Amino acid sequence: MEPVGAEEKGLRRAPLEGVRVLDFTWQAAGPFCTRLLALMGAEVIKVESRARLDIHRRPHPVYGREEVPSYEELLAHKKSVTLNLKHPRAVELARKLAAVSDVIIENFRPGVLDRLGLGYEALRLVKPDIIMVSCSAAGQTGPERLHAGYAPIFAALGGLGFITGYEDGPPVELRNHMDHAVGLVACLATVAALWRRKRTGEGAHMDVSGREVVTWLMGEVILDYTLNGRVGRRRGNRDEAIAPHNVYPCRGEDRWVSIAVGSDAEWQALCRVMGWPELARDPRFSDGYLRHNNQAELDEIIAAWTRQHDSWEVSERLQVAGVAAVPSVTAAELVCDPHLKARGAFLEVKGPAGELRPAVGLPWRFSETDRQAASWPPELGAHNREVLCGLLGLSERELAELEAEKAVW
Repeated sequence: MEPVGAEEKGLRRAPLEGVRVLDFTWQAAGPFCTRLLALMGAEVIKVESRARLDIHRRPHPVYGREEVPSYEELLAHKKSVTLNLKHPRAVELARKLAAVSDVIIENFRPGVLDRLGLGYEALRLVKPDIIMVSCSAAGQTGPERLHAGYAPIFAALGGLGFITGYEDGPPVELRNHMDHAVGLVACLATVAALWRRKRTGEGAHMDVSGREVVTWLMGEVILDYTLNGRVGRRRGNRDEAIAPHNVYPCRGEDRWVSIAVGSDAEWQALCRVMGWPELARDPRFSDGYLRHNNQAELDEIIAAWTRQHDSWEVSERLQVAGVAAVPSVTAAELVCDPHLKARGAFLEVKGPAGELRPAVGLPWRFSETDRQAASWPPELGAHNREVLCGLLGLSERELAELEAEKAVW
């Protein structure tokens, strides 16, 4: 299903149109990767089954329904084929699908696909230039390769958890965006491998480690230790060099504004907007070094002012004065945001009852407008006939037999 109005607007072909991805992923990191590839036009065939439902298809005790928001985000824009990989005939069908695919992406523990006969070495026999991207907690090699891991584990082992939080509190458990970071890197690895294959004709096995992705994001902290012997610590919302740099309460319930001042000129502008220009000359705050050393007092003064005003009002007045300030926005404000609407950040797709619903698109734009291949999440096995009969050439009788045997299930 194309985005509403795609044909009328004459949008160009998506950049990965013609690429077929066989998706063995589940949970979050892998599905986020394949979601990005699908939005860029790749045909993504998600292999799943009732024998082992994707966690996002399982009933959720909080939402009380199967279609939880994470399901609607991560399973969108794909085709669903139900292959019960515990059945040898289903494994054979998976091999046949690999033979007509360009990329295979999986995020099981290392060795799972090998035991099923669907590992890289086995599949390159049926498709010599196949690309496989494997995401796991600690990578495909090394002493911890078989360790289980979810998003908070990536953050903890990668080092980011330790430096996240407040000075007087414990490390913070980081969740979904850790998975999404891994998925984004896996997407980058996939595109790089496709480009390499175009140049050399060779396939590849790309090994993406969740904990290493997080450590990769820690570059300056690692360098600070190796160069200076300093171990990074938690600072809350404060910066290591500039002040003020924090999130301040505003008028209304749970309303906030982020303010960051990077120079004396910006500090003086902030004081003028606050109606207190002489504060800029206060001996506690007259230069960046003093402001940084007296942040607690400074934050109290700024918070007393922001509490009297609306977060959008504070942001607008400070932006006009040249000070970096933005509200801490809610999901409701994001969906209605005029800037995001003007940039086409949200796609409109048809929901299960034909209703239009907003969906998050890609966060980049080509110089020419490209079509984003958006569609609603498929029902389990919705594309069995299209893929198994249409692509692999099974007859209706053969499909019925496979369903009866619960190989396709």
